[in-house]
Amino acid sequence: MAAGTARRDIIALSGITAVGYHGVFDHERRDGQPFTVDVALHTDIRAAAASDDLADTANYGVLAEGVQAIITGEPVNLIETLAERIADYVLAGFPVAAVEVTVHKPKAPIEVPFGDVTITIFRERA
Repeated sequence: MAAGTARRDIIALSGITAVGYHGVFDHERRDGQPFTVDVALHTDIRAAAASDDLADTANYGVLAEGVQAIITGEPVNLIETLAERIADYVLAGFPVAAVEVTVHKPKAPIEVPFGDVTITIFRERA
């Protein structure tokens, strides 16, 4: 770890799943498919731990609902764009220093056997 770099606590929410209509092909936009999102909030939980008050931390129920709304919302071509939208939502609405977002597209239109397609991004507050 570099000098001056502090390790943060992590609040993780994994497996947020919804049907979205994202993709570059017409059938993806028409029929939809499942997307799963994992979100890791990089923050300092000491104030919340000391107060034992939900107001001092990120409400992961609200987080899950917001991420689900983005998955089911306006279609985009790329899961890269979907990941960025989710990261922007988290940084704008939650008291975190950074966020890591992984978008899974397990039913991607690939013609060979595969397990999953994922994009993972890490964004820090400016």
